[in-house]
Amino acid sequence: MTFLSLVAALLADQAWPLREGNRLLLGFNRYAAALEGAVNGGQYRHGVLAWALVVAPVIAVTVAVQQLADGFGWPAAMAWNVAVLYFTMGFRPSRRAFGDVERALRAGDLAAARDCLGKWRRGGAAALTGEEVARVAIEQVLLTSHRLVFGTVAWFIVLGPAGAVLYRACARLAELWGTRSEPDLGAFGSFAARAYVWVDWIPARLTAASFAAAGDFADAIYCWRAQAGTWTPRADGIILASGAGALGVRLGNTLHQDGNAQYRPELGTGDAVEVDHLPQAIGLVWRALVLWVFVVLIVSIAHALG
Repeated sequence: MTFLSLVAALLADQAWPLREGNRLLLGFNRYAAALEGAVNGGQYRHGVLAWALVVAPVIAVTVAVQQLADGFGWPAAMAWNVAVLYFTMGFRPSRRAFGDVERALRAGDLAAARDCLGKWRRGGAAALTGEEVARVAIEQVLLTSHRLVFGTVAWFIVLGPAGAVLYRACARLAELWGTRSEPDLGAFGSFAARAYVWVDWIPARLTAASFAAAGDFADAIYCWRAQAGTWTPRADGIILASGAGALGVRLGNTLHQDGNAQYRPELGTGDAVEVDHLPQAIGLVWRALVLWVFVVLIVSIAHALG
């Protein structure tokens, strides 16, 4: 059932991609914002309480519906699996944004490429050079494929729908609370950031390993071991270093933003990124995803055979 649920959810995501501002995500964001306003006193323990009040109810509802669906038989249980995966993955919008950046760069329209990239990553891109736009686009697609597909699937395989919901809830709260630095937030977001590091520890390494297996294995493993530790957060460094090595390109490095140079560690040992490397990056993601699906199929067959 895990294999069939995964394939069905991936096909549904391709056919009917969710909008980033869908009602379920907006409702989750509003609930988290309301709890932050009610509980946040700027202390670490307030963040722990708020995190628990967000995550525990959504996990409890997921488990309750799962048990109810199991009572109706495997078709209902599979339908619930597919629904949860469909609403917790959603890689298609990122792939479309990546394609928009690539088309703009190939057309020589750097302004449009910057605009597409800035909207996608929700950050300044107005001063980036063409090479920097391509480089950041590859970094973005590698990281979003992990957060929106591989990480979710990893936890789904382990805990079923509750695992997928747990991972996405932790990732979203880390984004909402753990990456902000306002003075009035204090230590409130520290636990959300730490919790995501915990739940992402194994999935990040599985994603990096799948990139290595789907590309240049030797260079990917070398870059992972030699360069990942220079990047913050480390999980992102592991994914990007492995992806850079697998693709044979150099990621990281300096970016020009808002009139300043942002110095970042260099990842990879290959060529500087060019537009022609963009299809290779999305190809790497697809090959890694096919590898995951194949492994899930083998495990499902082995489980069915006892």
